[in-house]
Amino acid sequence: MSEERILLDHGSGGLASHRLVSEVFLRHMGNEFLNGLDDAACVATGPLTAVSTDTFTVDPLFFPGGDIGSLAVHGTVNDVAMLGARPRYLTCGFIIEEGFALGDLERIVASMARAAKEAGVHVVAGDTKVVTRGAADKLFINTTGLGELLLDAPLSGSGAEEGDAVLVSGNLGDHGLAVFAAREGLSFRTPVQSDSACLNHMVADLLRNVPQVRVLRDPTRGGLATTLNEIAGQSGRDILLREADLPIDPEVRESCSFLGLDPLYLANEGKLICVVPSSRAEEALGILKRHEVGGNAASIGEVGDSSRGRVILETGIGGRRMLQMLEGEQLPRIC
Repeated sequence: MSEERILLDHGSGGLASHRLVSEVFLRHMGNEFLNGLDDAACVATGPLTAVSTDTFTVDPLFFPGGDIGSLAVHGTVNDVAMLGARPRYLTCGFIIEEGFALGDLERIVASMARAAKEAGVHVVAGDTKVVTRGAADKLFINTTGLGELLLDAPLSGSGAEEGDAVLVSGNLGDHGLAVFAAREGLSFRTPVQSDSACLNHMVADLLRNVPQVRVLRDPTRGGLATTLNEIAGQSGRDILLREADLPIDPEVRESCSFLGLDPLYLANEGKLICVVPSSRAEEALGILKRHEVGGNAASIGEVGDSSRGRVILETGIGGRRMLQMLEGEQLPRIC
């Protein structure tokens, strides 16, 4: 394509639209489902289908460790996997502001294609709309994921039971801090990168070996504290955390302290929370750790006997404090 910027004509449905689809999207994402250029795709799924949809509007579009394209794939793949499902198919919709650099769009699409290949999913349908300058902020991406359940019934945040162990698959707060630093032009002694990654392969391994897993959730917006509050509320049980066991990179901890941020409320895009019977906790932890994305997994707490649905943190000096759900946006436009 000779154009260097997206024009309104690219969203008209005419020749420019067809060229954009064939020379950018199909060039990177082309497969047996997309290449026919039909209005819909027919896909084969299992008897129970898991579905999730999400919209991504991160600022900046490119950040250390990822970009809006890979983030869109990772985020949707992970949401399907948290239900206890194997993601199979994705759809994607693009809302592009007139004047957006074509080279940046192609870079993002190529990143999406690599992420989809890594996750083992097909992009089977998509749509592109171009809006006038000022009607959108550069680029928004909407994705829908479909997958087949690996268990007899889907996992739910309501599944936590008294005495269960609470695990997390790695360091907390990396994505939120990396995006914030890129947005504000901040640098640290040790560069902080987003943890954005697909978790479905690790989840499949975990469920194959420990089908007794009660809850899987990815602590994205609102971070660990907010997601655990959701689980506690859905399950009607207190969750007790040990501050000393929370895996937080020292650079992230120090930077958050300096910036007035709390890593327990920062978004993560490549981590999961796993609630599992205590008798299977060590086995589950070992499975998480044998995957690169779970290499720093840790047991961080347990489900208590109270039915008040609270999240309580045992501090490093032996005290206790409540962790409430996030109010407002600690950092906007992070996913």
